[in-house]
Amino acid sequence: MANQIQTLLDIWHTHRNNRQWVLGTIYQTSGPCYRKAGAMMLFDDLGKYYGLLSGGCLEADIQRHAKQVLSTGKSKTLCYDGSDEDDFAFKLGIGCGGTVFILLQPVLPENDHLKLEQLRIRLRDGQPCCYLQKIPDNGETETAIADARQSGLNGRARLLETADGNWLETPLRPAPHILIVGAGVDARPMAQLCRSQGWQVSLCDPRTANARQAYFPQCRLYPCHPEALPSQLAMQQVDAAIVMSHNLELDAAALRVLSGLPLKYLGLLGPVSRRDRVLALAGIELEALNRALAVPLRAPIGLNLGGELPESIALATCAELHAVLHRADGKSMTSPSSRSEVITC
Repeated sequence: MANQIQTLLDIWHTHRNNRQWVLGTIYQTSGPCYRKAGAMMLFDDLGKYYGLLSGGCLEADIQRHAKQVLSTGKSKTLCYDGSDEDDFAFKLGIGCGGTVFILLQPVLPENDHLKLEQLRIRLRDGQPCCYLQKIPDNGETETAIADARQSGLNGRARLLETADGNWLETPLRPAPHILIVGAGVDARPMAQLCRSQGWQVSLCDPRTANARQAYFPQCRLYPCHPEALPSQLAMQQVDAAIVMSHNLELDAAALRVLSGLPLKYLGLLGPVSRRDRVLALAGIELEALNRALAVPLRAPIGLNLGGELPESIALATCAELHAVLHRADGKSMTSPSSRSEVITC
């Protein structure tokens, strides 16, 4: 969770006045690399770091350079080339074999703290934007924030060549907001796993034995009937919903409230036969419900991982939800043909 940009910004904001900070950002890669351009992490003057720019193999050396940035107050760039026999990364046998270029910038009042406060406010207010960082020619530190509409928000981070030099443009979106209806025992691993992705998690359940903060740390609880949710929660800010109350009436009420919202994902726990009973109780036709959704209602929910326990269901559901939010197909990274190739050899 500490790798998410909003979490990093919250950590910095909490300690911004009693520590000195350096922002590290990948601005270019070539070949296989653990993380891509736009990935960020923070270093403080206590020797701690938050986030990752590699799989953990380069951070100690990056931190050494971050200390230099803190002492000089000037930005600098680094290059780790996993294919160069003379490079630090190659000699230690670390990294994925590609080349990664890293920008280190001091976070100072003189540079308006890299505009991190404005960036944090935008993301917390649910406003997508683009963060711009100048690749320094002589230690200078410049940043800017642009509206999402002014740039290619749907793409990845990219380098822009301007008359003023090269800039890294990183599209940033607020953390997805996930609503879970039903706060029973099996919702606990679901909420925990969603939170571990850095997602905002809200839970709704009118049953007092369920919706307790101690069971759902760092989640926002709505101990009310689903029909009362619109008066307490800005439903348009919900990106995805998981309905899992184990109660037909509550699930039906949740679908009535969620029906018509442009959700990126809507999942309903239970088999198809139960789905049909819930829809009938809600007075909603499946086709009508699906028309407003980015992807059809998922019922049963989750990828087919072969599990049946709450933790397994949570894993399968979060994996499916993650794939949908990132527009991935949710299939194995290894080609099915790999096995036959091994057998042939």
